[in-house]
Amino acid sequence: MEIVKYIREGKPSEAPKNVVWSPQEKQAIMMARPEYEALYGGAAGGGKTDYLVIEALRQVRIPWYKGLILRRTYPQLKEVIDKAYNYYPRAFPGAKYNQTEHRWTFPSGAKIDFGSMKDENSKYNYQGIAYDFIGFDELTQFTESQYEYLMSRNRPNGPGTIVYIRSTANPGGVGHGWVKNRFVTAGTPGEPITTVTKIIGPDKKIEYKAQSRVYIPASVFDNRKLMENDPGYVTRLANLPEAERNALLYGDWNSFTGQVFTEFRDDPEGYETHQWSHVIKPFRIPEWWHIFRTYDFGYAKPYSVGWYAVDGDGVMYRIRELYGCTSTPNVGVQLEPHEQARKIREIEETDELLKGRKITNNIADPAIFNKSTGTSVADAMESEHIHFDKGDNNRIAGLMQCHYRLAFDQNGRSMFYVFNTCRDFIRTIPNLTYDERNVEDIDTSEEDHIYDEWRYGCMANPIPARKSEERRNIPAFDPLNQYHDKYGNALRRELRA
Repeated sequence: MEIVKYIREGKPSEAPKNVVWSPQEKQAIMMARPEYEALYGGAAGGGKTDYLVIEALRQVRIPWYKGLILRRTYPQLKEVIDKAYNYYPRAFPGAKYNQTEHRWTFPSGAKIDFGSMKDENSKYNYQGIAYDFIGFDELTQFTESQYEYLMSRNRPNGPGTIVYIRSTANPGGVGHGWVKNRFVTAGTPGEPITTVTKIIGPDKKIEYKAQSRVYIPASVFDNRKLMENDPGYVTRLANLPEAERNALLYGDWNSFTGQVFTEFRDDPEGYETHQWSHVIKPFRIPEWWHIFRTYDFGYAKPYSVGWYAVDGDGVMYRIRELYGCTSTPNVGVQLEPHEQARKIREIEETDELLKGRKITNNIADPAIFNKSTGTSVADAMESEHIHFDKGDNNRIAGLMQCHYRLAFDQNGRSMFYVFNTCRDFIRTIPNLTYDERNVEDIDTSEEDHIYDEWRYGCMANPIPARKSEERRNIPAFDPLNQYHDKYGNALRRELRA
């Protein structure tokens, strides 16, 4: 792709004198994207923040234009403000910064605000304010609800402005899962993802509106200026611990600091061999295998039901799931217990893997047996002929049992597998992170409902501690030749942890 950096009146032009900033190739590609939403980055050192600070300037010649650049906390925002100080007064002499309001005002009257959202309620600080442009720096530090609320603030302040959102991110952080789902795994990098929404007006007239988004990956290897100014930066990234190195050097969204189940693997090469992949293809369960179900109650938050089979060697298979979640992650469908029970019974009577099978030793969160406010959830379920026993809710022991199950032996076999039809398990489990305050446990503010019922199942079928053998994936993008020789051949097929 040829990038023309300077265009005047629709035609290529010579570079102007006294250039304050010019985009490098990947930055120019990002700046040319027409989609409503776009995410730039995936690895460290790609020139993400510089891009975002400059992108906000695109419409400052329009007097009523108003932009917003966000970081999660104000201390993190200081670096962004420093970059603005470097560029804005030189690009637009007369631009002034108000330190109290954290606002740049330009000679035209246009404004760019710099803000933060340290907690969930901070999003309401922007209620009633319209921004033509919104930029999130390090989007994975924000929650999905914060992002979506700010989308409602993205509207024109006057005629002629372009309304859009741009974000930058590295893997990891509280928002890793939803950012990955929204941008990275939803489509092919560089290719637009289009969502069509049905809208019913007050007159009952139906309209369909399309909205697009795109992910543009970039890494330090795309930042020629940084490589020239600091050749040692790549070496420092390469010397980080494996999870941080893979995330920050290679932009690996399957590996990030704070991830709980770093050993979880979803590798299509192992779907049929059951080697080096926890995700496998479904198969008919032998009649003599034990099948049981687990349950974690939810109403405003999702409820989760998992069906498991156990073979003669004690290997556990997640073969079916029912997840009471709306199209918005971690938002429940608000079904009362009787309705949930009826859905469970319907699945067990109709599903090809479950109908006609004896499903016993079913376990659930002990909290559903609480009768302090009247009929318990367990009693409501029992009235619909869905029985559960109390599960063991020891959180740390349960977490370790999940780890023991996921451990691979030297032949790449684990004691736990999940059918690739259980998409919500595959989506949520790898995204769980540790609690910053209770570092031995999972952050319960995340989408942990499937994990909880899986944990009850593992505790009901405990196994001894297992030493994990790991075959590390060899990245195709390996500019430092850490995994390949100079001819591009893999140095070793398997690396042992």
